[in-house]
Amino acid sequence: MERVEELVKTLSHLVWGVGIPVGGETIPWVVVALLGTGVWLTLRLGFIQLRRVGHGIAVASGKYDDPSDPGDVTHFQALTTALSATVGIGNIGGVAIAIHWGGPGALFWTWITAGLGMATKFAEVTLAQHYRQVDKDAGGGGTIAGGPMYYIERGLGPSWKPLAVFFAVALGLTAFLTGDGVQANTVADSVKAMFPVDPWITGAISASVLAAVILGGIQRIGKVTAILAPAMALTYVAAALLVLIIHAGEVLPTFGLIFREAFNPQAGVAGTGVGAFLVTMMWGVKRGLFSNEAGQGSAPIAHAAARTDEPVSEGVVALLEPFIDTILICTMTALVIVITGVWKDRIATEMPLDDGDLTYALQEADGELKDVKEPRDVHVRHGYPSVGGPQLAWHDIPVERLYTDAAHTRPFTGVIDAEGHSAKSKGDDAPITTLHGDAVESGAPLTMLAFRRGLSGIGDFGHYIVLLCVVLFGVSTAISWSYYGDRCVNYVLGKRATVPYKIIFVVMHFVGAVVPLSLIWELGDVLLGVVIVPNLIALVLPTPKIKELVDSYFERKPWKR
Repeated sequence: MERVEELVKTLSHLVWGVGIPVGGETIPWVVVALLGTGVWLTLRLGFIQLRRVGHGIAVASGKYDDPSDPGDVTHFQALTTALSATVGIGNIGGVAIAIHWGGPGALFWTWITAGLGMATKFAEVTLAQHYRQVDKDAGGGGTIAGGPMYYIERGLGPSWKPLAVFFAVALGLTAFLTGDGVQANTVADSVKAMFPVDPWITGAISASVLAAVILGGIQRIGKVTAILAPAMALTYVAAALLVLIIHAGEVLPTFGLIFREAFNPQAGVAGTGVGAFLVTMMWGVKRGLFSNEAGQGSAPIAHAAARTDEPVSEGVVALLEPFIDTILICTMTALVIVITGVWKDRIATEMPLDDGDLTYALQEADGELKDVKEPRDVHVRHGYPSVGGPQLAWHDIPVERLYTDAAHTRPFTGVIDAEGHSAKSKGDDAPITTLHGDAVESGAPLTMLAFRRGLSGIGDFGHYIVLLCVVLFGVSTAISWSYYGDRCVNYVLGKRATVPYKIIFVVMHFVGAVVPLSLIWELGDVLLGVVIVPNLIALVLPTPKIKELVDSYFERKPWKR
């Protein structure tokens, strides 16, 4: 198992750690490729994300729908199916992580990334529609099969089919991992943190719901997501708006802080490293890219099923996704976190010594933090770590003082055995498995804390709203990713493999809820980084074809017929 973990970490470094060195930091080549493609398509298509957003809203509303057009779902259902996969845990936890490390200014760079991503999403969905396969016997997913594997093979030529197969296999495996198992695990963990419910119970319930939806194919998926996606987004946005209304006087100053910190970031909870402009920019870019999934090639699979004979009409619908997902929902999350001040607050925290959020760090002479891999002994006196030695960290940020009780009345003096996940007090041989201290939060717990504090003036329920959204986002993401995997296996193995794939997908959902998935999460991230490559190749090379389709569509104005 250790060899597998080392292999995955090596692959992760090759995908996310290798890139262009700038100012002492490395910009991963995946990020460079995604942003570069967004800039290229924005310029070649004449800033289509700005000029045609109004038309996209009109098409998505159903104003021009024609039931006789080929396809399985309406424009709106295709949009909500894709949004169900993109609007998810990343909007709740991902933004919080970006602010945790990059400060408030990171939000500005998520906006820039989303703006470029709108052009990328438009291009990939337009191609998916143009090169999709319409087949009355296309398998359990419906009558349509489309996505990057089809526009790679048909758009670039039959000689590119090996690359198309590679994409389909990689994305199909990713669907099992980050699109399914990790979502179930996040939901089960969140429920367990709030209520005494065993993960296997949560997993069994969510897997049953998942099975009932996905075994019905894309038509049932489209009907469910058409209700679920707007409901969960509106619930979350409404709660965020309520916080902003309560703290209305702080909204404009917060926007000012975001713009100032974007270009001149100051040191935050993560130390002097967070004050670097490049660090702030990179965290905003990374969270933006993987919040809206522009360029990953997943959403085009859902949009390919839209009922239309005009590829560009679905492309303009798709460009709304990064706007809704990142510019709207991620902004709401960030504003609540920054306005309530929780992003820089240290709160009383119980820290089990075997918890995955617990690490060890060493502060160097220049103030920069360096991770330390499970030091043998960490010596602590009166709650403070020895000078110059490793420190216990929560969410990678050192905890200033440690206690043995929740009330913080008994400072810890003794030795922490990092490898043994335990500690011993001076003069007492009884092992200690949990310590306490004031620590910073990150991820979904930080967002839950922000909503709880933001709505505290009218009741203690803000964190429950976030929990509800985590559950809805997690299940809806798995529903949509099941369809992505379904179309991938249909492309590689044929329609007979789609039902077995769905059954395995449901089983994997239950397994994901009951087992630790840190390794699976990292492997899924590696695969996501890998599948981006063939997709971006298939977007850049046929850019003239995309422009031809765009020019023809807006010259003919088929929606006016």
